[in-house]
Amino acid sequence: MTEATPKTPRDLQFRMPAEWGPHAATWIAWPHNAEDWPGKFQPIPWVYADIVRHLSQVEEVHILVNDEAAGRRANNILRRAGANLARLHFHAWPTDRVWLRDSGPIFVKNAAGETALTNWKFNAWAKYDNWRRDNLVPHHVAQHYGMQEFCPHIYFTGTDREPHRIVLEGGSIDTNGAGVLLTTEECLLSEIQQRNPGLGTAEQTRHHMEHAFAEYLGIEQTLWLNRGCAGDDTHGHVDDIARFVGENTILTAVEPSTHDENHLPLAENLDRLRSAHNLQGKPFEVIPLPMPNPVVFAGQRLPASYANFYIANDTVLVPTFNDPHDRHALNILADCFPTREVIGIHAGDLVWGLGTLHCMTQQEPA
Repeated sequence: MTEATPKTPRDLQFRMPAEWGPHAATWIAWPHNAEDWPGKFQPIPWVYADIVRHLSQVEEVHILVNDEAAGRRANNILRRAGANLARLHFHAWPTDRVWLRDSGPIFVKNAAGETALTNWKFNAWAKYDNWRRDNLVPHHVAQHYGMQEFCPHIYFTGTDREPHRIVLEGGSIDTNGAGVLLTTEECLLSEIQQRNPGLGTAEQTRHHMEHAFAEYLGIEQTLWLNRGCAGDDTHGHVDDIARFVGENTILTAVEPSTHDENHLPLAENLDRLRSAHNLQGKPFEVIPLPMPNPVVFAGQRLPASYANFYIANDTVLVPTFNDPHDRHALNILADCFPTREVIGIHAGDLVWGLGTLHCMTQQEPA
């Protein structure tokens, strides 16, 4: 960094809070792109309506729609589904897709309780061409609130290179709210679906990303897992495999069947977490979380995982798959969140879009 570099959230004592902290609201985008659920789009708005019904009992819900007519149609579905309409806020901001975990803002908060947002570049997981409307979402939110907005860049000192705007999706990281972050090498360091090719080698990219996490999210320690789960269109998002459920407690997905392609990568991640130490030099409490049996549709393995749960005020929403492991996963999460109601949401249709509950939501801290 140079003296001319703008101040970052860390300079101003901002940090990304944990998801279980109090929320002002949840942000989602209403489903509209039938190509994201080919041949199976019809039930998706009703799945969303059920999710919003639960969220609107405990917090405000901001819903992005492509235009006012789409907002009226969504409102009618939500009314019929029994959502608390007084807590719903529609915004006519067109999107390419609905995965706001990745395209939406990542909020940060300081000790005084002030909130700002970080606006990372979004490029559709370095895979799809249509992302430019999604990339505008964080700026729309900042303008809506008149909120301070940080656009993460890497400044290369001693060179004449232009600052590099950093690509990052919210689903690729998870934090305990106390300076520790989880991510994967497969997502952020691989040359496949490479988000930030301008940052150099894998080791150089690792250094640059850890520096960006420190400057923009207040992170002091990054825990690198290796690979994500089978069927993951994002190439390794951490929110399908490992999540913080307390400052020193991590749930991590495991697959005991040696015949399943998830077995080895998840076992390696479990080993890495059990070998890791926190900022005080002590081990983390690591809790295994089962995977559902493989979910396959039209011959394609889908990224079905209980780790894609969403923590709201007083509630935890958990994807379920009509699977014998559903009950075990719900019980584990109920033990982790004894003061919250843990609710299963059937995600068998939703996961055909290659994401579920955490992928579609973005929390705004109170």
